[in-house]
Amino acid sequence: MKTFQSDISGKDFPVSEKVSGKTIRHSVLKQIQKDHPGFSHSSFMALDELNYYREKYMSEFLSKEIGELSELDNRVLSSMKNNETITDKLDGEEERAATLGARVADKVASFGGSWKFIIMFGLFILVWIIANVVLLVNRGFDPYPFILLNLILSCIASIQAPVIMMSQNRQEEKDRERAKKDYMINLKAELEIRNMREEIDHFIMGQQQELIELQEVQIEMMNDILKHVEKKADK
Repeated sequence: MKTFQSDISGKDFPVSEKVSGKTIRHSVLKQIQKDHPGFSHSSFMALDELNYYREKYMSEFLSKEIGELSELDNRVLSSMKNNETITDKLDGEEERAATLGARVADKVASFGGSWKFIIMFGLFILVWIIANVVLLVNRGFDPYPFILLNLILSCIASIQAPVIMMSQNRQEEKDRERAKKDYMINLKAELEIRNMREEIDHFIMGQQQELIELQEVQIEMMNDILKHVEKKADK
């Protein structure tokens, strides 16, 4: 297998990973020259080394645009480097972060704010009133004005209110987590698009370089043919 020596690390790499300094975007080339001032358009490096400096360039770009890299930014860059998806990982973290009390509060609030609860509780009150007023002729265990029923309703309301507030606080936390998730996904999409553009530019410039080399080879062949024809004509 043919190899070449990288001007960055001095290591040998397969020729298929060879990248010319001419095909590297100027912004990334400047990033490389910060660490290796001698690297120029006539130098060569491996594709893995180029990807390393692309990631370094994107990190510095984020530092300039946003300030110091936050935990979210570092997680995005880490997911890009490891070829991981963000959404599945975040969903799993969100489920693990939910405590038993938070999940119970969500279910209680969901049931307490449904038509099912309103209809069932309305029927319970109606049966209670009919049982005491009609069946027991207002001499039952809770005659009019239904003091025991009022006590039960007050207890339910006093318990239900804080549970619903807990669920609302939990919903606010979910909204904040969703906002973080959207930010990370959008940030990763922007960086992926930027990286894709770098890859496309590198491919186009590489194709142009190959076409130029092909034309140079054709010109050399034409010159050789002309010289051969001229020699025959002189004879």
